[in-house]
Amino acid sequence: MRLDLYFARKFLTLFAGILGVFFLLMTLIDLVEQISRFSARGVAFGDIVELTLLNAPKGLYDILPLVMILTTISLFLGLARSSELVVVRASGRSALRSLVSPLIVAALIGVMAVAVFNPIVAATSKRYETLFENYISGSAQAFSISSEGLWLRQGDQNGQSVIRASRVDSGGTVFFNVTFLNYHSSGGPSSRIEARAARLTDGAWELTDVKRWQFVSGANPEADAKVLAELRIPSTLTRERIRDSFGMPSTISIWDLPAYIDQLERAGFSARRHTVWMQRELARPLFLVAMVMIASAFTMRHSRFGRTGLAVLTSIMMGFGLYYIRNFAQILGENGQIAISLAAWTPPVASVMLALGLLLHMEDG
Repeated sequence: MRLDLYFARKFLTLFAGILGVFFLLMTLIDLVEQISRFSARGVAFGDIVELTLLNAPKGLYDILPLVMILTTISLFLGLARSSELVVVRASGRSALRSLVSPLIVAALIGVMAVAVFNPIVAATSKRYETLFENYISGSAQAFSISSEGLWLRQGDQNGQSVIRASRVDSGGTVFFNVTFLNYHSSGGPSSRIEARAARLTDGAWELTDVKRWQFVSGANPEADAKVLAELRIPSTLTRERIRDSFGMPSTISIWDLPAYIDQLERAGFSARRHTVWMQRELARPLFLVAMVMIASAFTMRHSRFGRTGLAVLTSIMMGFGLYYIRNFAQILGENGQIAISLAAWTPPVASVMLALGLLLHMEDG
């Protein structure tokens, strides 16, 4: 038991150290990139630092499998060089038994990453996207789904418009039971428009069965309201931008995804991408465990056997290969080429089985 705690503490310490090194490197690289991108736009240095720090959690979250591989390599190479691994094996403890505590720690890290770190990444990524869009275009388009329907916001130098629709067609271009609330650039409301349907075209909304109220000081909006068969309203939105905004599951907490998927489907959008992402996140702890097993299969041996560099390179390349297969399966699942459960769970399960086979072969020959 004491030996297991020693391995677990050593593994956790190495993981924290490697993660901290990657955080510093990625933050510095991203800071230089953000400065080159926004310095010419007059964005203050403090705002650029804020953007960099908001973008850092997502980068760390994406490279967790690589950090797990490097942690395992560092752990077992260190144990091999100090002959601790030889002593442990001489005492009658098998390699698989020595691997139990690192695997448990890796699984717990995976669970904590999904349950705690995922909501943090979602919140910071959403804030980053909002600020990034605001600094790039000078205005932000907002999109949200709620029980009341679909909400959008568009804006330009003339003012802002808040748009609500009860549902949308499968193509994502025709919105039904639409309300437009238009605001002056100074902030006050200017008009309200209700339409039975609104079609989003290139650069404009095409409304049908329209009623428009103008808000003018001292006038009765209802008395001056106009009923129109059709109306065209300029728009900065596009179908692709709306789909992309609703198609970024990484900006939604894992705890909010089930309700969001239900609301998305009721609004008329396809929630397949979000469902695949949710199942993939639930499978993340298993994939991190597989990364530990892959790395240990090539490094749980004495350093006198030689070819340590080749073993390290092989484990890293195999980890990258499995990571690529996992992402490829996700794409196939999002496009409907394979089942959702198959896309999310097959790569982690197959990775664990492959790693287990390698461990048994390395241990028993």
